[in-house]
Amino acid sequence: MFRPSLPLFALALSAVLLSGCSWFKDKPETETEVDPYATAADLYGQASRALKTGNYEEAIKQFETLEARYPFGPYAEQSKLEAAFAYYKYGEQESAIATVDRYLQLHPRGENVDYALYLKGLANLKRGASLTDDYVKERDPAHRDQGALQEAFNTFSDLIRRFPASTYAEDSQSRLLELRNMMAEHELYVAQYYMKRGAWLSAANRAQGLIERYQGAPSMPEALKIMVQAYTKLGLTDLAADARKLLEVNYPDVAKTLK
Repeated sequence: MFRPSLPLFALALSAVLLSGCSWFKDKPETETEVDPYATAADLYGQASRALKTGNYEEAIKQFETLEARYPFGPYAEQSKLEAAFAYYKYGEQESAIATVDRYLQLHPRGENVDYALYLKGLANLKRGASLTDDYVKERDPAHRDQGALQEAFNTFSDLIRRFPASTYAEDSQSRLLELRNMMAEHELYVAQYYMKRGAWLSAANRAQGLIERYQGAPSMPEALKIMVQAYTKLGLTDLAADARKLLEVNYPDVAKTLK
């Protein structure tokens, strides 16, 4: 049987020990290991403490371990909502939404469904606002995805419809107004984009869509102004006159800025 000579064996052992020391030193000092023998109560307690102190990354790790080891344990329902909140605060909105969806699927009659919907709405709102910021300078803003904002709008609407007396209903109503204004602003931006390119019909259609879908939005007077200008360019004098009349009656100060 082959046996390594003592010097070679010692050298090999030293290399292993050195590499082992190096491996331990390379691990971040802040990284914590999940106890393989931790109970569901232990994991939930660690995750909750991390969440309360704002250590969302650690909380997520503990919640994920809890769900993997004890998917139907006594903390399964509550931990999903807290994990979703941790994802939301950590900036992982897609994961927050997916976690809420799992909660709603498994606990459709849970006592915290209203909170779950509220959190999902917030996550979609933040995701949609982020996408809007990312594409402000996009060459063709008409192609910008408004799906996340619309999903947030639908979710908050669902919450108010199903739970009108919920603690989160009043703020959800405020969020609906915020979302309405954001989506209207997007339509106005697209209409202005088409006006700059001389696409009068597309500009008029976008502005008209804003008026029809987002009544009361701050963008409405500018949308009416675009309709007047676009219809005038197209030679549609009757439509231009109608839009001008609406503008003069409802927003006289803006009407005065028309050339």
